[in-house]
Amino acid sequence: MKIFCGTDIIEVSRIKKIIDDKVGEKFLNKIYTEKEIEYCNSKGKNKYEHFAARFAAKEAVFKALSQEYKNDEISYKDIEIDNKENGRPFVNINNMTQPNINVDISLSHIKEYAIANCVVTVGKIGE
Repeated sequence: MKIFCGTDIIEVSRIKKIIDDKVGEKFLNKIYTEKEIEYCNSKGKNKYEHFAARFAAKEAVFKALSQEYKNDEISYKDIEIDNKENGRPFVNINNMTQPNINVDISLSHIKEYAIANCVVTVGKIGE
């Protein structure tokens, strides 16, 4: 089994500026799944913090996976950040041919910043 980690931090204001810009819709549809957009928009005035946290999460996962995969093998939309019933975030990775990929993710955000950390395991124990 191989173990990788990734982390990312972003200013919420950067994400807000892009989303509120004239190219905001294009950015949203390139980076986020419909489910992620719906979730973040449901957070009202705090939606930008949630968009930023999900962006940081996708970057963290990319950083972890880049040690094993080429960047053109996976897109931002292939990495979907969802929440369990108790609110804990989890990652769905779509369109990956490699079996046995597990991702544990942690997100945090405040008014100015969002951060994500992840640990990715690839393969089975003993490999």
